Amino acid sequence: MLRIVLFLVLIALAGAGAAWVADQPGNVVLTWGGFRASPSIPVFVLCLGIFAVMIVLLWSIVTMIWRTPGRMRRRRHEKRHARGRHAITHGLLAIGHGDTALARRHADAARRHAPDDPLALLLHAQSAQLDGNRDEAQRAFRAMAEREDTRLLGLRGLFIEAQRADDAVGAVMIAEEAIKLSPSSTWASHAVLGFRCARRDWSGALAILDSNLSAGLIDKQAYRRQRGVLLTARALELETMDRDVAREGVMEAVKLAPTLVPAAVLAAKFESEAHQVRRAMKLVEAAWLANPHPDLADAYAHVKLGDAARQRLQRVETLAAKTPADQAGHVEGQLAIARAAIDASEFARAREVLSPYVNDPTQRVALLMAELERSEHGDGGRARAWTLRAVRARHDPAWTADGYVSDRWRPVSAVTGRLDAFQWQTPVASLPSDKGTTIESSAFEEAMLAAPPPKRVTVASEAPAEPAVIAPVPTPDPVPAAQDNAPPAAKEEPVETPAAPIKPALEAAESSPVAATPVFRTRADLGKPAQAPIQAVIPIVRAPDDPGIDDDGPSDEFTEQIGTPKVQAGGWRGFWSRWGA
Repeated sequence: MLRIVLFLVLIALAGAGAAWVADQPGNVVLTWGGFRASPSIPVFVLCLGIFAVMIVLLWSIVTMIWRTPGRMRRRRHEKRHARGRHAITHGLLAIGHGDTALARRHADAARRHAPDDPLALLLHAQSAQLDGNRDEAQRAFRAMAEREDTRLLGLRGLFIEAQRADDAVGAVMIAEEAIKLSPSSTWASHAVLGFRCARRDWSGALAILDSNLSAGLIDKQAYRRQRGVLLTARALELETMDRDVAREGVMEAVKLAPTLVPAAVLAAKFESEAHQVRRAMKLVEAAWLANPHPDLADAYAHVKLGDAARQRLQRVETLAAKTPADQAGHVEGQLAIARAAIDASEFARAREVLSPYVNDPTQRVALLMAELERSEHGDGGRARAWTLRAVRARHDPAWTADGYVSDRWRPVSAVTGRLDAFQWQTPVASLPSDKGTTIESSAFEEAMLAAPPPKRVTVASEAPAEPAVIAPVPTPDPVPAAQDNAPPAAKEEPVETPAAPIKPALEAAESSPVAATPVFRTRADLGKPAQAPIQAVIPIVRAPDDPGIDDDGPSDEFTEQIGTPKVQAGGWRGFWSRWGA
């Protein structure tokens, strides 16, 4: 609407101007040599306008003729560029759906029509990667790295190729060069951070972490957690070398990440050594409420040096009571109580705590039951049965990261190099399946566990009744003495003495306390038959198919003698043989 009004205003002004010029009286006299003209003012203005239009038209024609070659070149370049863009677009689409031949053909067309286009270089490199030509891909990425606009993209491609070639040093060098160009590069910062962690360069890793925070790659909460992990790793390494630095680092780590188990355990240890018992207990309790762990229970039990086993048991019970029964970490508290009860010889308390878990035990429960049977009753059979059950029992939670199970906490994953990857959880391979979680016991386990535990009694001062002596069966030929662990004979049975004289001895043995079975029996308990006389000459019997050894066979002077040399002859023959004659 505004444009229409403006157009109408301009037309009105032009008409008013033309009317004003037409109303002007007078003539304009033009003299050029012998030419003389005197048109009126309106005619002169009209002629002047026609002349200006002709000049402009002539200038336009000349300019068009002058610019025609450049326009033709530019148009030809635009056509080539359009063809290159078309090839790049369809080439990237071909790479997306995995058509190697089509991607290679479009990459050649893009390189021919648009050789300076960065997307053409990218298409060429990716088509070479898809085709498996790593050398060509590296050349393309190296050409991209030499350009200013594609340097980071080229470095990223070279970094990926170095990783595929297992060139860790080259990959890290490329990542460090990329992080110098752009500190906000995520892949470069992660690569350098993982490499420095793998090299145990904790100070360098902390510097990269600070750079990531400044560049906005991580938030404040993640920064605090990762910094606590790195400080804990450095403190664990310096625990035996520089305890002051280790203590300072772990105290900062436990402030940044109070739920980190190794940080809380190490900080509690330092505080306990400094006789700061209450502070150490608070550190362990804060971590225990977030993540119950056996190391925390052990640190809490030994937080006060010199305590007795019963005092440690009471302290562990206090810690376990802080975890409700409906939480998953309640089991860790009960196992910690059982461990402390066994150490304090409170076997009834240990059985009471372990009783809800013996029907479907984990490995730690089975091993605790084996130790309980061995410590309380000295029953080796039941202990072995529980140990066998532990072999086939479900796994307990462990430090797991990316499918890798570690016996201790690690700051980075051994598979991917990811920081703070290890979590205290049940390994995926040991999770129960739909077939059920009940462990089928073997016959040996059922027999051992069903048998009553042996009763420990003190040995009486009087000597126990002598066992009945079994007379050996007389044989025509003497045989060697039987061993203690020799199995009984299958065919020949010993002749036992009459049972009547033995009854009084048995009754006396039942009335008196039963003595513990000795580990080694004396030779007096066994019947010793007469030993066979040693023959004066032991004949050498050769098998019928044994060809024997030819002592007088042909000698070979180049054959090296193996073993001990033959006995040399004596006299002058032996003298000459020893001198090499």
